[in-house]
Amino acid sequence: MSGPSMQERNANQTKVKPRVFIDGEAGTTGLGIRTRLDELGLVEVLSIAPEKRKDADARRELMAQADLIILCLPDDAARDSVRLAASLGKDAPRVLDASTAHRVSDGWAYGFPELDSAQAELIAGASHVANPGCYATGAIALLRPLVTAGLLPQDYPIAINAVSGYSGGGRTMIEDYEAGNAPAFELYGLGLTHKHLPEIKAYGLINRQPIFVPSVGNFRQGMLVSIPLFLQDLPGAPKAKDLHAALANHYGEGGYVSVAPLDDPQTPGRIEALALNNTNALDIHVFSNVEQDQAVLVARLDNLGKGASGAAVQNLRLMLKV
Repeated sequence: MSGPSMQERNANQTKVKPRVFIDGEAGTTGLGIRTRLDELGLVEVLSIAPEKRKDADARRELMAQADLIILCLPDDAARDSVRLAASLGKDAPRVLDASTAHRVSDGWAYGFPELDSAQAELIAGASHVANPGCYATGAIALLRPLVTAGLLPQDYPIAINAVSGYSGGGRTMIEDYEAGNAPAFELYGLGLTHKHLPEIKAYGLINRQPIFVPSVGNFRQGMLVSIPLFLQDLPGAPKAKDLHAALANHYGEGGYVSVAPLDDPQTPGRIEALALNNTNALDIHVFSNVEQDQAVLVARLDNLGKGASGAAVQNLRLMLKV
């Protein structure tokens, strides 16, 4: 079989790359996205001069040149940016929003391609996509397959425990940890509210608000999200192997989300948070105590990878078909 002709090779080399503008490139997520895009070389990234980052006219001009804009902004600023892009009318670019602002909004596709068998195609065709939250990605990855399989009732009382590296806490937290001015470990969100809860409920397919206890550890990146279950209290009293089978069936093999063997011998009774750093992978573990009919579900991911920048690039590639 002969390879591509010289004409075909030249055509591929001169093919115009899609253009992407990252509105908020200077933040942690924006920098992570830019680094990944530069390494891939699949798109042309349009950059704004630092002194014009808050200049609406300059941003609008770049939006008019872009095929896709990625928003790495606080929620209110992200909403303003969406309005600014929409003012371009038929020339408006597609939007991928990494903020919390639009994750449960009508007209926005939820950017978790592994959500179900149709989600990747939905993202690919959407004009507006909301990148998931890091904690939400782990929680939904555990909950949705079990609800869909009928093993977990939508109104079941759920507790979610999670720990993240400090890079997910914004500039002030990062500076405090890196200066040695922060504790080794702390719980937060103890008012039992959190910005990720609406999307966890919506896309985890649960209608009872879970008790969510997030925490931060003295490490830059990495995340564990865990959900304990009393199996005898679930309808039909499923075994841990039934939960594991439902998760494995949902995600299959070969994707970014994988399911480890039940009571994985590679992680005997313990699991650490940093193993997937600098990747877009998420792995799921089911640990059990057969005698007590108890199980703990664990999702492990990089809060800056599948929890933020990596997921954004995965969604971008679906949207731009690159």
